[in-house]
Amino acid sequence: MSRAAGGLPEVTLSEQGGVRHLHLGTPWVQGSMRIREPTQIVLEYVQRMMAWLLFVEPDTVGRRRALQLGLGAGALTRFCHQRLGMDTTAVELNPQVVTACRAWFRLPDDGPRLRVIVGDAAEWVRHAPWQGRFDAVQVDLYDHEAAAPVLDDAAFYADVRALLTPQGCMTVNLFGRCASFGRSLASLAAAFGAEALWVFRPTREGNTVVLAQRTPQRPPRDRLAARAEVIRARWRLPAPQWLRSLRPVQP
Repeated sequence: MSRAAGGLPEVTLSEQGGVRHLHLGTPWVQGSMRIREPTQIVLEYVQRMMAWLLFVEPDTVGRRRALQLGLGAGALTRFCHQRLGMDTTAVELNPQVVTACRAWFRLPDDGPRLRVIVGDAAEWVRHAPWQGRFDAVQVDLYDHEAAAPVLDDAAFYADVRALLTPQGCMTVNLFGRCASFGRSLASLAAAFGAEALWVFRPTREGNTVVLAQRTPQRPPRDRLAARAEVIRARWRLPAPQWLRSLRPVQP
C-alpha cells in the first residue's frame, strides 16, 4: 500500500456502473458518487446518516448548520451544502482526500456557506467557538483498513454533544471487522444518555448508524411517518424505509 507524505494513505479511485468510489490504498470503499447525479447520496448507510431530518421541521432545514467529521467522498458535505442549502463545515485529516474530492467528486470550493478544514477531528471537537453551534454532526471516521472507528469513546462523544444546539443531533457510522457495537453504544449512552439514542438495524454491508440527540425526542410514529414522506418528496431520500429499521434505545 502506498502512503502519502506524513504517513497517511494515498487516495485511489475506482469506477463501476456509473459510480465513482474513493479508496485509501485498499479495496475498502471510503465513499461514492453517482457521476451523473453528484448531489445524490449513493450508499445506504450514508443516506441513513441524514435521518436527523426526521426530528426537525423541514422548512427550517436551510437555516441550520451541519458538520461532518470525516469527509469521505464528500457525499454528506455536498448534500447538506448544495441540496439542503445548509451552512456546512467538514473536518478531514488527510489533505489528499480533500484534493481528490475537489478534483473528482464535485466538492465545491470554500465559500460563505462551506468550509473544509484539514485537521484532526479529535482536536476540532474541542474548538470552543463551535460549542452549541451545530444542528447536525455526522461522524464517519475510519482509517484505510476500516477496521473500527478511529474515535469511539465516551469523552469524544461528550465533546461532540457539546457542539450541538439544544435540538441538535449526531449521527455516527459504526462498522468494522474489529469494532464492538455494544462497547460503542455504551460510550454513546454515557455521553448522551440512553434515552437520547436511536439505532438502525445494520445494512447488508454491516454498517450500523446510530442517532444521538442533545435533547431526547420520542415523536409519535404518525408524525415521523408524515415527515418521512416530506423528506422523500423534497430530497429523494428513502425516509419511509428508515422507519422500518430505526428504533429508539430503551434505557
